[in-house]
Amino acid sequence: MIWLVLVVLSLAAWLLLWLGHGGFWKIVPRLPDSELCTGTGLWPAVDVVVPARNEADVLPETLPTLLDQDYPGRLRIFLVDDHSTDGTAKVARSINAPILRVLSAPHRPSQWTGKLWALQQGVAASQAEAAPLLLFTDADIGHPFDSIRRLVAQSVTGDQDLVSLMAWLRYEGFWACLLVPAFVYFFAMLYPFKRVGDSRRRTAGAAGGCVLVRRAALQRAGGLERIAGALIDDCSLGRLIKRHGRVGGGRIWLGFTRDVVSRRSCRGLAPVWRMVVRTAFVQLHQSWWLLVGTVAGMVLLFLVPPLAVGFGIGWGVFGGGWSGLLPVLVGGASWLIMARTFAPMIRWYHLPSMLSALLPLAGVVYTLMTIDSARRFVLGRGGSWKGRTY
Repeated sequence: MIWLVLVVLSLAAWLLLWLGHGGFWKIVPRLPDSELCTGTGLWPAVDVVVPARNEADVLPETLPTLLDQDYPGRLRIFLVDDHSTDGTAKVARSINAPILRVLSAPHRPSQWTGKLWALQQGVAASQAEAAPLLLFTDADIGHPFDSIRRLVAQSVTGDQDLVSLMAWLRYEGFWACLLVPAFVYFFAMLYPFKRVGDSRRRTAGAAGGCVLVRRAALQRAGGLERIAGALIDDCSLGRLIKRHGRVGGGRIWLGFTRDVVSRRSCRGLAPVWRMVVRTAFVQLHQSWWLLVGTVAGMVLLFLVPPLAVGFGIGWGVFGGGWSGLLPVLVGGASWLIMARTFAPMIRWYHLPSMLSALLPLAGVVYTLMTIDSARRFVLGRGGSWKGRTY
């Protein structure tokens, strides 16, 4: 009876997620193609800010993709070296270009996180002849030649205050093949892209690797100072712009692309684990009650269905008769819906469809990551990233 209650609750939860949670599992919206981005007077100036900390290995591959943009308007690039120890600034300066300016971030105040402080230096440096649009992009992100043209077209034609793209994440090995698509899937579950773009809803989010924002909206919202200490800087920025970017609330857009790519590949379990544990407990507002509720919810959603199927089969095999059939049917239905919602993401990443059936395993691993994030917080190692602990 206990198993039956749990598995029915799990099925009800999956039906609600599948049919009533903003279609979070669909790979929409997507950035318009370049040939659709035409028109006169469409190309305002853009200032690109690239925060870089220990990125010397990847900059020769990614920085030229920004310098070679086919953009009709004025373009300037401000790369901010965030106290790197690997010669990042030297590598950046060796890639000589008239539109590129390499800055060194001053000492970081304690109330700022490193990335936001670096972004703030780029924004401040661009104030002279300030462009109306700011593009924040990570140093490991590679852009197609028409990337900025397409981002600006989306912002202008859609009257968006913020346009952000979920960059394509590279992966190698079994664990990365499973966990990288699951990372994007869970992100979309937390921040359904359709609801993010709906000005009538409070749901707000962004993907920090590629964010185009109107300077006026950022200033109207109070600037990066308003979120100076945020560890989840991208979603904090999306929330700031949607709530305060214009009178009545800013307009934001979050979409998918295969063209804007993280050039740093995830190999195996460790890189994904480090990425998630840095902010998972922060996402729960460092609340132990929310942690308990989240773990319980993850168990109900991802662990109960396969366990119910296994329990029902075992019950029937070892003498329980047909009474084990109901948990198998209900648990199997939950598992099927689970796989159905994960399948579009698996296809998006060009992986075998059968991998979608392993979402329960990914859910268990992400639950363990969340618990580990809380453990690190207790040990004083929460928010560790690139040699800093916040």
